[in-house]
Amino acid sequence: MTPSAADPFFYCIKGTGSMAKTRESFMTEQLADNSDALTSHNTTQISENGKGQGDGNGSENENGRGYSGQNIQILEGLEAVRVRPGMYIGATDQRGLHHLVTEVVDNSVDEVMAGYADTVKVVIHADSSVSIEDNGRGIPVDEHHQRPGQSTLEVVMTVLHAGGKFGGGGYKISSGLHGVGVSVVNALSEWCQVDVKPGDGFHYRQRYERGNPVTGLIKVGPAEGRGTKTTFLADLSVMETRDFSFDALAQRFREMAYLNKGMTISLVDERPGREREATFYFEGGLISFVRYLNKNQRTLQARPVSVSRIVDGVSVDIAVQYNDKWSTNEVSFANGINTIDGGMHLTGFRSALTRTLNEYARKAGLLKEKDSNLTGDDVRQGLTAVISVKIPNPQFEAQTKSKLNNAEVRPIVEAITAEMLTHYLEVTPNEAKAIIDKCLTSARAREAARTARELVQRKNVLDTTLPGKLADCTERRADRCELYLVEGDSAGGSAKQGRDRHFQAILPLRGKILNVERVGLDKILHSQEVKNIITALGVGIDEHFDISKLRYGRIVIMCDADVDGAHIRTLLLTFFYRYMPQLITNGHLFIAQPPLYHIKLGKQIRYVYSDEERDALIEEYKATHNGKEPEIGRYKGLGEMNPETLWDTTMDPDKRTILRVSIEEAVEADKVFSMLMGDEVAPRRRFIESHAKSANLDI
Repeated sequence: MTPSAADPFFYCIKGTGSMAKTRESFMTEQLADNSDALTSHNTTQISENGKGQGDGNGSENENGRGYSGQNIQILEGLEAVRVRPGMYIGATDQRGLHHLVTEVVDNSVDEVMAGYADTVKVVIHADSSVSIEDNGRGIPVDEHHQRPGQSTLEVVMTVLHAGGKFGGGGYKISSGLHGVGVSVVNALSEWCQVDVKPGDGFHYRQRYERGNPVTGLIKVGPAEGRGTKTTFLADLSVMETRDFSFDALAQRFREMAYLNKGMTISLVDERPGREREATFYFEGGLISFVRYLNKNQRTLQARPVSVSRIVDGVSVDIAVQYNDKWSTNEVSFANGINTIDGGMHLTGFRSALTRTLNEYARKAGLLKEKDSNLTGDDVRQGLTAVISVKIPNPQFEAQTKSKLNNAEVRPIVEAITAEMLTHYLEVTPNEAKAIIDKCLTSARAREAARTARELVQRKNVLDTTLPGKLADCTERRADRCELYLVEGDSAGGSAKQGRDRHFQAILPLRGKILNVERVGLDKILHSQEVKNIITALGVGIDEHFDISKLRYGRIVIMCDADVDGAHIRTLLLTFFYRYMPQLITNGHLFIAQPPLYHIKLGKQIRYVYSDEERDALIEEYKATHNGKEPEIGRYKGLGEMNPETLWDTTMDPDKRTILRVSIEEAVEADKVFSMLMGDEVAPRRRFIESHAKSANLDI
């Protein structure tokens, strides 16, 4: 029972990409650091014109040629975007591909927030081009006052830092602030076409290729209504893929609908065999959002507590509800953008939450004079909260807008949160007591976890040896090493014999680890298998987690391809997601893909990884051998493979297929983990029943 490459938690890395390093190539890299061939700033690089680069201060290199003005390049127009796309969209993989869509959608949502639109439609066409259409004012098509002879539409689409969000009166609130979004999309598209109905009774169109206009502004003909439709096809010479994830985009659009009451946003997939459609519209706003996040939880409150207020031009919307879990789910937004790294609005909310609950607990006598105050971690366990702010001049850390830096937002959110919670706690004393009791339980668990952690740390100080079952590698640079977490001693033995000892370490796991979704950190730290993992990785856990101490650049989960193996893999994923999420977000966690079958084709043995691949190979063999059936063997577990086979099929970086664990949609991931690994049976049963036909059962 293996994870599919289409699963939203994984994406596939074949043995031919950046991970495809053979034993020889790893040795070459490691020797390079101690050889005269080590690359440095003084190394000569020969450019197309045959001239080398010196050391950057005018001195000559070994060929007698210096560093001159010919080595300095000026990138004009949108060329810089194509040369360094990651600077503008974060990445060129599927995440970056989705970012192209959301950059255009954000412009449509800005029209909604400004009160000029209420409908947005996104269509993934059969050729993987995407169109985004709204019923807003339409991008202006008149001549631009700073670019005589050029339409405003063309300026917006082809000039960086050209937009209506620089204080010119076009927007009071917007998610865009740099004026680069749609022009970046245009630059990274093989072609892009914009259709505009500005409300003057006509339809206008202009087409671009790789950021350059290939037509002038065309008046197509009469038209009713108004709006903008942008259609683009991502350029594969710059982007790595055109494979959109319907689920990932739908989750983002669902969030947008929650944040903008009364807006309808739809997503249509027209790709053959993948046809789907989803439409989102919510009247409840953030209250509906929190209810959605807590759908499969036992909540401590009958309904979420919420507030909506505008102070000094800053619009603040907050909704909060506690459940009986040990995890925290805080989602923050600024001008409709999901600030995944938080920022001042989240900091203000957290500060007010901790202070207000402590004050109430003292006042109500639930927290005694001798007791220490509840910490931020204590009051956030079991919390589901959505914080949304809309401000005139947002300051984000980068174009990817993952963190809000406006310092003036913090005291505003803090004051509004404190007032909301104080009133709620006073008028609902029963629910207030349940929340404080939950926080006190968290505090006791934290203290127990601290004691257990100190025992583990003290033991490590006295005994610096790694777990006894760990077969470590000789390489000490983390980025060159990988750790295999292997199911069972038998498979661990084969893996230890078959590995490359220079850069591959093996840690066998006995049985199934603890389900961390159902217990607190204090109990988790008493699990020997979990302690072995923590010790082997070297990063610590909880507030003592330090990714800079990671001993292995890749952690690979390698389990049997059966039901038990899938369960163990899920338990490990739950542990990493809840207590070491940075390993996932930083791309350190992987899933090994051992073969399911070996098929003997005459003297040749082929390994296949799915039933579909097996059936295709059998039919191909029968067609060329007069209907003769090949010999087929099914691997029930990793322990059935000899060390050489395990290396060749699953561990050799030059041949293996592994899945990198990637959680693009943290909101949906949190919901799925809570449903599948939590205590509530009904939602898990519904999930199993709805996915029964696609289940891979080990019978």
